[in-house]
Amino acid sequence: MSDTTVLYDHPGPRARLRNRLLTAVFGVALLALLWWIYLKFDEKGQFESRLWKPFTEQNIWVNFIWKGLQATLTAAVTGMVLSLAFGIIFAVGRLSEHRWISIPAGMVVEFFRAVPLLLMIFFIFYGVPFLIEGPVPAFWAVVIGLTLYNGSVLAEAFRAGIRAVPGGQSEAAYAVGMRKSQVMQNILVPQAARAMLPVIVSQLVVLLKDTALGYIVAYPELLQKGVNEVGALKVNIVPAAIVVAIIYIIINWLLTTLAQWLERRTKRRGKAPRAIEEAAKAATAVEPQG
Repeated sequence: MSDTTVLYDHPGPRARLRNRLLTAVFGVALLALLWWIYLKFDEKGQFESRLWKPFTEQNIWVNFIWKGLQATLTAAVTGMVLSLAFGIIFAVGRLSEHRWISIPAGMVVEFFRAVPLLLMIFFIFYGVPFLIEGPVPAFWAVVIGLTLYNGSVLAEAFRAGIRAVPGGQSEAAYAVGMRKSQVMQNILVPQAARAMLPVIVSQLVVLLKDTALGYIVAYPELLQKGVNEVGALKVNIVPAAIVVAIIYIIINWLLTTLAQWLERRTKRRGKAPRAIEEAAKAATAVEPQG
């Protein structure tokens, strides 16, 4: 019997009827809200063909939206690679038995988890030039900010996942003479990584969306190119925002689909303890950025 059958009672006939009624009411309310939004936009002429015609032009897609999408994906991929490296290094640092390593590593992780991502990007772009006496490119301001914040979240996910592996396995490995580094590499990390993979991918989805914050330092990402520049050029801010939002939704849907596939694949194998997944998810349960 699975856990879901013992942790709560299945709804009875009245509860099921009530749930169906609430679902229907919520669905009707949602459709009414969408219809009301459509009518308001229609009254303001936001669906006139002249506002949407620019998106039939090749120039708009090649010189604005595609370039913005390229910049977004470049910053996201770079940030993902650096965030994973940051997360692994500081997770290992926090698990160190040497307090002169674990304490500073923990302070760094907690600090960058607490500071808003937007504030970090601001400081890197406007504050760091005073320290290094030179400008910081907008690309690196965005990437470093993404790395510090998302890397700190991933560090907690890595740490929680490794600590959730049953302690008996480590003790058995030590008993046969393995060193801590060997236990980490051969016993703990492989098991934790399998369970943490969907969570890590989910956090990388968040990182991709956070690249839109580069708009604030004029990094030419998708929001900047697709909404600000196209909207200013063609005077169609709302249609441009809708098109860009659809592109973001498609990209994140693809990444979310990948995360769900990885999660199903992990569960089918049944080699990763559920406690590891829950611990990693709890570690990444953070406040939204923006």
